[in-house]
Amino acid sequence: MAVSLRCFCTWTLLVLVMFLSVNAAEEKDELKLRLKETQELLRSKNSSMAEWSDDAWNEHTVEDSEEVAAMVDESIRNSTERRKLGFFSCVTGNPIDDCWRCDPHWQLHRKRLANCGIGFGRNAVGGRDGKYYVVSNPGDDDPVNPRPGTLRHAVIQDQPLWIVFKRDMVITLKQELILNSFKTIDARGTNVHIANGACITIQFVSNVIIHGLHIHDCKSTGNAMVRSSPSHYGWRTMADGDGISIFGASHIWIDHNSLSNCADGLIDAIMGSTAITISNNYFTHHNEVMLLGHSDSYKRDKQMQVTIAYNHFGEGLIQRMPRCRHGYFHVVNNDYTHWEMYAIGGSANPTINSQGNRYLAPANAFAKEVTKRVDTETGVWSHWNWRSEGDLLLNGAYFIPSGAGAAASYARASSLGAKSSSMVGVITSNAGALVCRRGRRC
Repeated sequence: MAVSLRCFCTWTLLVLVMFLSVNAAEEKDELKLRLKETQELLRSKNSSMAEWSDDAWNEHTVEDSEEVAAMVDESIRNSTERRKLGFFSCVTGNPIDDCWRCDPHWQLHRKRLANCGIGFGRNAVGGRDGKYYVVSNPGDDDPVNPRPGTLRHAVIQDQPLWIVFKRDMVITLKQELILNSFKTIDARGTNVHIANGACITIQFVSNVIIHGLHIHDCKSTGNAMVRSSPSHYGWRTMADGDGISIFGASHIWIDHNSLSNCADGLIDAIMGSTAITISNNYFTHHNEVMLLGHSDSYKRDKQMQVTIAYNHFGEGLIQRMPRCRHGYFHVVNNDYTHWEMYAIGGSANPTINSQGNRYLAPANAFAKEVTKRVDTETGVWSHWNWRSEGDLLLNGAYFIPSGAGAAASYARASSLGAKSSSMVGVITSNAGALVCRRGRRC
């Protein structure tokens, strides 16, 4: 008995020592992480934008390691879960999320997100090859001469920039936010709202990534001077009030944003825009959600290719998820839980490839159809290439296909492999702006 008790005590002591060693190692790793974060953010001070004055630079860079550490601590402390996410978020079947969310140290490797794109917009690199820019000021006092440290000052710069936020903030824009090329807006780890004013314009530029924003209550603004680059500002007529307006732009990736209740569309892409991916977004409380294509007569939109993947179209939506013209549209593995009129509409002979989506029809017996051909006779639209493959149609939902199924047409409307519609609930469960938990996993 004494021998057994001695063995038990020895075993218990060994376990205790191992536990303390593991804790010490974890604390050591945590200190190393903080040091790396400090070094990474301090390096942003040594930007290629050497021509800036010291006054301009110190508005948005950090001065010492203590300030950086405090900033990181505040960001983590203020981060709370939007939904009850499990600690282990890997292998969800969502290839974008599985690409970066499994890394517990993603904050040290933010730019790896640019390698996680899918679909037609997968080559959008954003600000991957540039410096970090820390937005510290939520103000937008002067759209012609924006103050350094503001989001407007960041997005108009000519150099590639990976834009992050020092803390949670609500940004109310006086005029539309006009982005320059090679920019990433990365709100991971903070709670950032673009709300109650003008919103985002991506016009005649390329390589833009927008990730992790809450965009809502956008207003129609304009008839004002607005700066679009360090060397140019000009007169802007009235903007429609879109959440995100993509105008003559290419290589655009819109991922993990929450959008609702804007004056016009939540996301519109027109005037020859192409190479676009719209993924992992959460759309709610809006009428005309998404317009892809300027007009039936604008033939340049025939080149348009857009991937719409892993989004959740949620409560309070009515129509245009999306409404397409001319081009090629891959609608894949989205969750449609609400619409009042229809989900997917179009005119002017767009090719629509619907694969692996979940369509839950509303209770209204007259709104069960997923599709709508807008203002077009049956004899015309019957030749358009619209197909449904592997979609899950619930509560009486039905999709009316058309066209001869030309292989070449659907090849141009195919951008990634669809997963089974049975996986849609899991794939889209974290759609929208993520808030990262203290344990550093998002």
